[in-house]
Amino acid sequence: MKFLWLAGTAMVSAMGVAVSPAMAQTVTPKAAAEPASPASTAYPTSAAGDGNTVAGYNQSRWAEDWRKYCDPSKRDDFIDALKCVKLTEDGKSYVTFSGELRTRVNITTNPNLREVQQQRQDIARIVGGADVHLGDHFRVFGELGRAELQGINLGAPGGNLRNQLAVQQLFAEVKGKALGLDVGVRAGRQEFFDGPQLLTVGRDNNTLFFVLDGVRAYARGKDARVDIFDLNYVTYGFQGISDDKTNPDVRFSGATFGFRLSPKLFGGSKLYLDPFIWRLRNRRAVWGPTTGLEERYFLGLHAYGDAGPVNIDWTVNNQRGTFNNRPIEAWQAFIAQTYRLGNKPDAPRVGVHFDYGSGGGAYQRTGELNTTNGLFGNNIYYSYGLFLTPTNLLYTAPNFTFSPIKGVRLATEYGFAWRPDEFDAVYRANGSALPGTQNVRGKKVAEVARLQATWTITPRLSFVGRYEHFKADTVLQRANLKSSDFWAGWLSFRF
Repeated sequence: MKFLWLAGTAMVSAMGVAVSPAMAQTVTPKAAAEPASPASTAYPTSAAGDGNTVAGYNQSRWAEDWRKYCDPSKRDDFIDALKCVKLTEDGKSYVTFSGELRTRVNITTNPNLREVQQQRQDIARIVGGADVHLGDHFRVFGELGRAELQGINLGAPGGNLRNQLAVQQLFAEVKGKALGLDVGVRAGRQEFFDGPQLLTVGRDNNTLFFVLDGVRAYARGKDARVDIFDLNYVTYGFQGISDDKTNPDVRFSGATFGFRLSPKLFGGSKLYLDPFIWRLRNRRAVWGPTTGLEERYFLGLHAYGDAGPVNIDWTVNNQRGTFNNRPIEAWQAFIAQTYRLGNKPDAPRVGVHFDYGSGGGAYQRTGELNTTNGLFGNNIYYSYGLFLTPTNLLYTAPNFTFSPIKGVRLATEYGFAWRPDEFDAVYRANGSALPGTQNVRGKKVAEVARLQATWTITPRLSFVGRYEHFKADTVLQRANLKSSDFWAGWLSFRF
């Protein structure tokens, strides 16, 4: 890690030099609202690596700022009062309470792409959190979660789907100013979003979020930033809070840098470049029939933002290292763009994305390993049924998003999936190979038709419905795997 700390030190020194004038307003790559942040910073919070905030809400509840409700005159109901409970008369020390109740039903035909009884999952998420701010420079955030699961043909669900009680997050943060920069350190169990969503995301699709344990430090200037982190994966148990353990076998560390480009580019834009250098160390990595030590380095660049009606989200990364004393040489590219058909933020958008993850060598015992690792990314991007992941995958999908009525957003997509290396397997969301696909030849994997409807009933209450038809093509058919239909619907209340 020494080289990362040296790189971070150099970056912090450089951040005193302005790259572009401060912008009056910024937008997130994925939403029209400017995220709030509990830390006051001149660097746009939409690009600070803490996730997106829309209408005040963020998946990471600690990234929300509800200080306006410290003023009773701005509250509309008793729930608003829970967003700022003063601990001192001046309001500098206060607690923000948060919570979520989500009830959900998933139905999957041919689960695991086998011709068997359909699966039905009846799911409940119950989460409660408290964000305790003690003055301007210190806070503690804690969050408990419960995951309930019933249904038919459930298989062997993990601790992120069925858990009596879990400490989903618990960390302390110290923050302040140094050399004109906003700086801070978070230590403890926490979500991590600082990267492209296809590599790092909290996985809201699960009942309990994907979290890590360790330390994350940041420094943010007006037009540049750096985040340095050293974290371990967390493995959920099924009972109380005592069996959710930090996994010593899987360690994720590195640095993410950020640069705000001049808003004068392309006649007016809000664009960002985030180079990153990461390391994933897994003592029990599995590729094909082999389990062994893997040290994998990610060297990449994430470019995203808006230029007029065009939104881009582009990532390229090279992965190198060793697996079981074999060299790793792998590449990923995620190229997504949309075009807004109108001036309003909720105007219809048309888009297309192209994604590539190299494959090859997983079922060999010597030579290079060319399979990419998708870290803990957003696998529903390819399949709501979680049948695909960006390993040995070539995927393209045109898409269209629009609002037929106020408060309702529809997104539809039709995707085509191939595998670049026909001597390697097709991999599903959990990183495991779909059985038998490594033994058959062919390139075409599947076609995927998807529809999602989001109804924002109130800022706190929403309903989401999903449908997917996953059509098995040449490779899956030759491995005797079937097509599948997926339906899901859930009602979520947050405060």
